[in-house]
Amino acid sequence: MTNVLIIGATGSVGSVTRQYFLDNTADHLTLMARSTSRLGRLNANREQAVTGSVTDAATLKAALQGQDVVFATLSGNLSGMAQSLVAAMDEAGVKRLLFIASMGIYNEIPASLGASGNLQSNPMLRGYRAAADVIEASDLNYTVIRPGWFDNGNDTDYDLTKKGEPFGGHDVSRKSIADLVVRLAHDKTLGSRDSLGINRK
Repeated sequence: MTNVLIIGATGSVGSVTRQYFLDNTADHLTLMARSTSRLGRLNANREQAVTGSVTDAATLKAALQGQDVVFATLSGNLSGMAQSLVAAMDEAGVKRLLFIASMGIYNEIPASLGASGNLQSNPMLRGYRAAADVIEASDLNYTVIRPGWFDNGNDTDYDLTKKGEPFGGHDVSRKSIADLVVRLAHDKTLGSRDSLGINRK
């Protein structure tokens, strides 16, 4: 049994990943969100909720107590959030961080898939790249996850690429992202200190 803190638990990826943990593991989940009322009913035996933002140091410090893995799927000032998260995890002694970024942050999308999705052509990705840079400069056992455009497909048929390799496809299901997160949470060597692209096969 693993203790997992999900930050951004009410978002589209966070909520699907939460349910995937409940359906496929015996792990205990701490669900952190700015509006925990949107979480709905909790599994009293396996879930607890924490209301707050990743930039609220006191709340984050409390949420990190006893955790084995942190999964963060965030929006907003991603670089600042990454800095807060790395500092708090260092202080709490929690090492395993799984962080959602985006395909294209390393200009790794080949022309055949639409190179306009790369950072050099898409300034929307600057925040994701800045956050990834903060995490990669840390001493955490991190995995930066770079999904393609995610959809509500029910498949878990996906390919992974590492940093420095061309991205493999344009889209991916949220369920596939959740499957990868569960795998990473249970294998601290998988994707260790690496950045994994994930796309539908």
